[in-house]
Amino acid sequence: MIIFPLLTGLKPIRNRFLAPKSMLLLLLIGPFANAVEQTKPAQVLSLQQAVTKTLEQNPKLIAFGYQFEAQAGRVQQAGLKPNPELTLAVEDTFGSGELTGMDSAETTLGISWVLEGQQRRGRVNAAQARTSVLEVERDIQRLDASANSARLFMLALALQTRLQQAEQAIEFARDVVKVIDQRVNVGNSPTAERARAKVELSRRLLEHEDIEHELLVAKRQLAAQWGSTQVEFTTVEGTLTQLPKVAGYSELKTRLDLNPRLQYFVTSERWEESQLALVKAQSKPQWRLSAGVKHLSATDDQALVAGISVPLGVFDRQQGRVTEARALMALNRAEREAEQVQLDTALYGTHQELLHSLHIVNAYQNEILPALATALKETRRAYDLGRYSFLEWQAVQRDYLDAQSTLVEASLVAHLKAIELERLTGVAITPAATTSTISNSITNP
Repeated sequence: MIIFPLLTGLKPIRNRFLAPKSMLLLLLIGPFANAVEQTKPAQVLSLQQAVTKTLEQNPKLIAFGYQFEAQAGRVQQAGLKPNPELTLAVEDTFGSGELTGMDSAETTLGISWVLEGQQRRGRVNAAQARTSVLEVERDIQRLDASANSARLFMLALALQTRLQQAEQAIEFARDVVKVIDQRVNVGNSPTAERARAKVELSRRLLEHEDIEHELLVAKRQLAAQWGSTQVEFTTVEGTLTQLPKVAGYSELKTRLDLNPRLQYFVTSERWEESQLALVKAQSKPQWRLSAGVKHLSATDDQALVAGISVPLGVFDRQQGRVTEARALMALNRAEREAEQVQLDTALYGTHQELLHSLHIVNAYQNEILPALATALKETRRAYDLGRYSFLEWQAVQRDYLDAQSTLVEASLVAHLKAIELERLTGVAITPAATTSTISNSITNP
């Protein structure tokens, strides 16, 4: 697998989620997409095209993008100042004696406002920190969607290869029926052998049909990654046995901190810190200033009035929220340590499984399949000479075809484990320079 930096050459997208500027997300595109992509027929799909379409059109990614619009509104709301209050007070009216009616009324028209500069800054900082958390969550979802598309692509490629194998097996079974027919017609073989050969051909035809259905489903699942309910491609492009060279575990572990799941805890801790700072700011009294004009009806005079209101901080009404914020920060650190252990364990296990799969592929390519091919030729020759029975020849045929299937399955597992390593670490895994292909392996000996 090769990982390329994301968003180079993509069309501008209106949705902010699909065009981030905070971080270059790593894109999984497979060992055969490292060359400059050339113009291809519409019915052929490359892994790079599949992942790019997923990142641009995946319904879940698009839906998540609207959270940024909502968060932008929260940031805007956090920075709004409180509206001033207009007050009108009338005193010394409708009393008795000199205070009868409005002759001695005192009317005050004033305006007041709350001084909350520190609290407003705290709200804005907390909202902006939450935006950073959303950005990391977006990166996690994009990386997961890319990896899932890569897995589905490799599954389709494996089924496509198995379909080629099934076609070769059918041709092989038909040749066997033809040979047995000739031997039965001249009396060199019993009719039971012809019946067994035809049964084997029927089985191979059924197997081919099964794989066809599985491939149709796999293509449909892949197209659904970019929100399509129709499959607009006929084949996927790639070579299943072009396998990756794997870096050592210690080298991969040094890149583990690049995993966005660990970055999520880092940004979450910053958000928790901003929440704690906001709570502390809210525990401080908010001063209220007021100013206005007083009108004295008795003398028809005016006077300025001003005042300040300072709440008494006798009781701290934010103690519980401060305790909560500190506990959440401690919880975040503990969860990050647990996630680190879990990711490290997953990295080690995946690395070992990849090495094992590569060992299986190497053994089948270089030892088992060549040996079975030789055995099949010799068995066929011995059968023609009457030294081996049809059952012995058929057993070697099945061993050879089973070995081909094992090679495909091991190659698929190797690619899937390589994709998982890329998802965990972001390390680009270089494809091995190999000339062997599945098509070479399934050729009849």
